[in-house]
Amino acid sequence: MGTIAFGFLYFPEDKTAYIPAAFEFLILIILCVLAFMWIKRLSKKQEMKTKSLEERILRERQQNVQNNSEQ
Repeated sequence: MGTIAFGFLYFPEDKTAYIPAAFEFLILIILCVLAFMWIKRLSKKQEMKTKSLEERILRERQQNVQNNSEQ
């Protein structure tokens, strides 16, 4: 039963077999960090666009309220 459940585990005698896996892991970590930085930068740009849109809408509402109060 134990050999069936853990048959997928493989620990080679020659530890140099770990080098390709470590290299791939390092590449994937770097790609993940770059993706995270890109998403963060994109999010910041969207936040700035949203703030400017919100400010424009608030200004237009204030102008409409002032125009309505003057009439």
